[in-house]
Amino acid sequence: MTGAARPVRLAVVTVVRDDLPGLLATRASLRAQTTAAFEWFVADGGSSDGTARWLADHQDEAAWWRSAPDRGLYDAMNIALDAIAERSPRSCSHVLFLNAGDRLADERTLERLLPILAEHPDAGLFYGDALEELPGGRLAVKRARSHRRALLGMFTHHQAMVYRLAESPGGRFDLRHGLAADYAFTLTVLKQGLPAQRLPLSVCIFAGGGRAQQDPARGRREQAIIRRELLGLGRTANATLWGLQWLALTLRQTIPWLYAKYRFSSNERSLLS
Repeated sequence: MTGAARPVRLAVVTVVRDDLPGLLATRASLRAQTTAAFEWFVADGGSSDGTARWLADHQDEAAWWRSAPDRGLYDAMNIALDAIAERSPRSCSHVLFLNAGDRLADERTLERLLPILAEHPDAGLFYGDALEELPGGRLAVKRARSHRRALLGMFTHHQAMVYRLAESPGGRFDLRHGLAADYAFTLTVLKQGLPAQRLPLSVCIFAGGGRAQQDPARGRREQAIIRRELLGLGRTANATLWGLQWLALTLRQTIPWLYAKYRFSSNERSLLS
């Protein structure tokens, strides 16, 4: 059975722990959308900052929510995926991971996105550009690279990717990778041979400062393991890619204006669809 047998309905998964302001920012972005053809799944890792109480007081806003200890970000995503799979017959056809603090690019993002999902029912992955907030508050577009360059790493932010859900419980995030499980998840989807569709729009406003940005060396090590296991990449090729990633990170940290000139473009050009 292909994706065409199911109506297009998006599951938006938000993972949060002790970040009520971030959760509220994500919620405000979803409430501002011009279409309501989505369901919100919130996995809270047992917060103690009022997040759990807020979810209990606003439980009608989420299709599903949970507040309990978990084993981290990707375990919470797996728990949410299980919840989506169990919601038969109202199960959703696609999933977008929008963590606490992340927002959709504008109020018409889902209005633009959902028809594209419907036009490509057999695509396993959709991906678009992301907006990043630069110093001074200016939003800039971080263009997605082609999925054919996935060997180099994530070709756009995870929050700018939409995955088609399998008819039966499918892939899950590999908890061995604390920072790069989204990369392994994405490569696994691509290896299934399903089409990947480039979106002509920015999907998200990325909330920076996450663990991957705080510990990039660990992320690169995990990516090397993933490339070896899933792509069969040897030690020399992995070392070369590691060096290129290190060079890009060094450039961003030491000469941010040059990195921005190379990697970002103006917000106005990207939001046209």
